[in-house]
Amino acid sequence: MGFEIPASCTLPTAAHPVRQGEFEALFATALTAEPIAELHRRFSFAGGAALAATVRDLAARESACCSFFDFVVSTDPAAGRVVLDVRVPAAQASVLDGLTRLVGARNQ
Repeated sequence: MGFEIPASCTLPTAAHPVRQGEFEALFATALTAEPIAELHRRFSFAGGAALAATVRDLAARESACCSFFDFVVSTDPAAGRVVLDVRVPAAQASVLDGLTRLVGARNQ
């Protein structure tokens, strides 16, 4: 199950399947996808510093080609959680919905 790659993405077309696969693999491990607001989702993962570094790296690379994304990665070491907050402008709501569906696909 994929998600829409927006026309504003500057990632070379040949690299789209690889990047999509990275998101699919990451979001397959998400514990929750919580809607905070219409254009803001919070994804929670079980993991420590290594996972946080992976999430930060993917978020940074995605921000470089899709500048509309606002990613914030935080950790809760006591709970062993990595949290990824994702915000998008209204024009990219479908991309955020697609990311959210990746978490839901894991639970089906």
